[in-house]
Amino acid sequence: MGGIGGCIALIVVGAILTFASDWQMDGVNLDVVGLIMMGAGLLGLGVYASVMRRRRAAALPIVDETRDRT
Repeated sequence: MGGIGGCIALIVVGAILTFASDWQMDGVNLDVVGLIMMGAGLLGLGVYASVMRRRRAAALPIVDETRDRT
């Protein structure tokens, strides 16, 4: 999964596992799995925002103000 949609999907599925499910599995704590998924989604959003900020800054045109416009 990549991008904003994948990160939001991780957060949503993690929240459902943690707060809205009452499933029981032997040897697996679904609350912890949900928290890990939400954390990974938040971390992914942070990384994605950082990368997009750098790309946007690199794509800005460089304006030379010292050039004579006559």
